[in-house]
Amino acid sequence: MRQRADRRTSRPEDRLQSGKRSSSLYTAEERRRRDASRWTLVQGVLAPLQFAVFLVSLALVLRFLATGDGFAAATASIVVKTFVLYTIMATGSIWEKEVFGVYLFARPFFWEDVFSIAVLALHTAYLAALLTAALTPVQQMWLALAAYAAYLINAGQFLWKLRLARKQAQIALLSAGAGA
Repeated sequence: MRQRADRRTSRPEDRLQSGKRSSSLYTAEERRRRDASRWTLVQGVLAPLQFAVFLVSLALVLRFLATGDGFAAATASIVVKTFVLYTIMATGSIWEKEVFGVYLFARPFFWEDVFSIAVLALHTAYLAALLTAALTPVQQMWLALAAYAAYLINAGQFLWKLRLARKQAQIALLSAGAGA
């Protein structure tokens, strides 16, 4: 019980310097691997690209649902969005392997990865519905909107982690300056 109280009251910068993760997103070694990985840049480029594709596609899907026009354009945009999602998921898995040693479900990103799988499942269900004509065009668009809603939640999870990583980096920088 005593150890637990001491750990809670220790300063975040002390935990960072010791290399222990505790509530930190990255250990010092993981941060070094993250910063050295070319996949960090790839993710940094793909994430805003995916969001831009999402916004265009969302507009096309909503236009189709509102007017009945533009089914082909909306469909093509959803397919493009899905393949960009597959790409960012594959490269993100490689990044996670380089930084944390596992392709998926590393402790700091466990719930983001779980939700990413749900996002992938919804996008893949859309592709299956499109290829098999199992759903009407309107139903396909609603399925795409469900996939997009899940994507937005997942993007929010990753933005939150990016914010935490920046805070952690600031603490590490302040700690390094205080120790000098």
